[in-house]
Order: sequence, then structure tokens, then C-alpha cells
Amino acid sequence: MAIYEILHFPDPRLRQKAKPVQVVDAEIQQLVADMFETMYAAKGIGLAAVQINVPLQVIVMHLNKEGEENRPICFINPEIIHREGTMPWEEGCLSVPGFYENVQRAERIRVRALDREGNPFELNADGLLGVCIQHEMDHLNGKLFVDHLSFLKRSRIQSKLQKQARLGQLPKLDAQKQAS
Repeated sequence: MAIYEILHFPDPRLRQKAKPVQVVDAEIQQLVADMFETMYAAKGIGLAAVQINVPLQVIVMHLNKEGEENRPICFINPEIIHREGTMPWEEGCLSVPGFYENVQRAERIRVRALDREGNPFELNADGLLGVCIQHEMDHLNGKLFVDHLSFLKRSRIQSKLQKQARLGQLPKLDAQKQAS
């Protein structure tokens, strides 16, 4: 298993559009395992492969909130097939460390995907799980939660993160591995 470097906004690689996974094989299963390890090391609840510079449609998440999905879950080639309602939710992101802002999301969704074994499934989601799925799926399309904010807020966050990067103050994970 490996811990990958998580890209930080405004890194242009975060703007990559992820490609569908053609076959869920041992290589993809290893990627999923490494993504979980990376997410746990960063103390996150969700991670998209694009965030580790792997432009494939793979998402992992593990929510520990009361009343929500409380097991590791993997979405390969996810597709939202139904959206309902809207609601604001305060979001943060491993690629935008230390910043939290309200974003409008669908209140309820239905998602179709493959699991880590390549089996198809569908899932209804709302609350934190629904928001997390929508947030991570944005990454697969080269979009970050800051793109939902005003230009002024996004620019302020970008300037602060660039300054932190220059000063070496962005979070680092132990035993980082650059994605190939």
C-alpha cells in the first residue's frame, strides 16, 4: 500500500477530467486500497483519484457520522441518475486545506456505480453522504468546491493557499508517493 501526494488548489492537474475505468482489475483494486490509505492518513472522509493525479473515475469515502453510511465505500465510474431538491452545506476539501464554505447541493441523489470488485450497484443518498458523493464527483469533472463560490472568495482562498505553499505550510502526509 502507498500514500500518495494530494494535490492542492490551484494546481492545474486538479482540472483534469477523469476517464472511465475500463476494467476493474488488480491494478484498480490496488489504486482503491492506496486511495483509502491516503484518505485516512489525511484524516479525510472522501477522495477522488484526480486529487492524487490519477485521472480515472474512482472515488473512495468513509463517513463516521451518526446516522450516515459508516463503512468504507468505493464508487467506480459513478453517475448521478436522479437529483431532488437543493440545500446549502458547509464543505471543506483535502485539496483546499483549512477552508470551509457553504455550497448549494442537491438534497437527495441516486447514484449508479461499480464497487471495488467491479459489481454494479445503485444507492440513494442524502445528508453528508449525498453531499460527499456530489463533491467527489465534481473532482472527476475537474471542478472544486471553490468553483461554486464567488470570484472574490475563490481568489482569496487561492491567494492564501499560494502563500502557504511558498512558506511550506501546506499539510504533508508521511511516506508520500507521487502518483505516476
